[in-house]
Amino acid sequence: MAQVIITKRGDYYQYRFEIAPQGGSRKYVNKSGFRTRQEAYEAGNIAYTEYLNAGVPFKECKLSYSDYLDYWVNNYCKSNLKYNTITKYQTIIEKYIKPKLGKYRLCTITSVRLNMFITEVCDQYTFSRSYFKNILKVVKGTFRDACDLYGFIKYNPALTLRLPKMDIKKKDPKHLYTQEEINKILYRFRYNDTFTCSFLTSCYTGMRTGEVFALTWDDIDLENGTISVKHSVYDKTKDEKGRWFIGSTKTISGERIIFISPTLLSALRNYKRKKDYLKELYGNSYIYYYLEDVKNEYGKVVEQRIVQKTEETKNEKTIDLVFTKDNGKYNGTDITKYPFEVIHKELGIKNCRFYDLRGSYATKVLNTGVEIRDVADILGHRNIETTENYYISSTEISRKTATYAFDKLLQSDVINEISEYQIF
Repeated sequence: MAQVIITKRGDYYQYRFEIAPQGGSRKYVNKSGFRTRQEAYEAGNIAYTEYLNAGVPFKECKLSYSDYLDYWVNNYCKSNLKYNTITKYQTIIEKYIKPKLGKYRLCTITSVRLNMFITEVCDQYTFSRSYFKNILKVVKGTFRDACDLYGFIKYNPALTLRLPKMDIKKKDPKHLYTQEEINKILYRFRYNDTFTCSFLTSCYTGMRTGEVFALTWDDIDLENGTISVKHSVYDKTKDEKGRWFIGSTKTISGERIIFISPTLLSALRNYKRKKDYLKELYGNSYIYYYLEDVKNEYGKVVEQRIVQKTEETKNEKTIDLVFTKDNGKYNGTDITKYPFEVIHKELGIKNCRFYDLRGSYATKVLNTGVEIRDVADILGHRNIETTENYYISSTEISRKTATYAFDKLLQSDVINEISEYQIF
């Protein structure tokens, strides 16, 4: 493509091409920073093709599905999805989709080939049905956007793609905590105030793990007994500034106000009093944090990072995180790692997670007669179906209670007389 000119500037190459004049002046598009002439040439061709299509991303029939998947992650996922979701999608792409489909051209993949792929994956692996659904979701999403959003293909071959029928025994990873287990856990860690208070906070509110460990004392109104759920914490690759970031809740409806029960309110007040004492005790050695804005290439703030304060940043506004170590050290959700190793191995409570406190809360509070709409609002669910399908479990006791309740409801003299079945 002769319109694209490649030149070398210092140790790097740049591409340059002319575009339509504006105001009688000749205009050019150029970009530098490429390590090889070939990289600059390929990027220049893509940019020039996109320019010819009035800014619509390039339409290249030779584009591999593998390269398109990278393009989709960078251009769609990173602009529309949460970090943890992006990470999950990238794992699915690299482990399962690229090895089987990545080598083919995007425009040549048919619905037949996609159906073969999803069948092969289901036959090869023993995942839960929900994980297979995630793989399907990524495939369908990539082809939907290739067709409708970017115009790379004329029709969507994944439009009717679905999972095959599978005889998969449903594995329920949820653990419903009993009162005995809760007491045993709290007693075992009775000297670890940070863990027990975070455990009680989740236990009595049903908050997500990331929401619990994103709490600051500004979010907790001890006078009026409310918690304002505004944020969630997540981790990325660690560097010199740490690895913890604070962002919005999982969904818009995730922002909510939760009323604090009397027991939890008492616990939080006592915990706050002890934290204030520890700040005085440690004095200048107590560790404080602030939020550092992370901006994208356009200068827009895309996330905030939790950074430890130093002498140089002492004037930054302090973020008063709730669940930290005695000296103020913040470890995010890692606070739960060691305790749950002990819970699994020493206490013998298998296959339970900190997150399961959320489902336990939903199940138990619903069994008290609370309306499911109220439970959904407390959990931050827009749809009650989410609450019903994913966070409420039945137990042997609840099923037995339901059976006896129905028995009492349907009692009658006629049924009692008939069911005697006397031998004459």
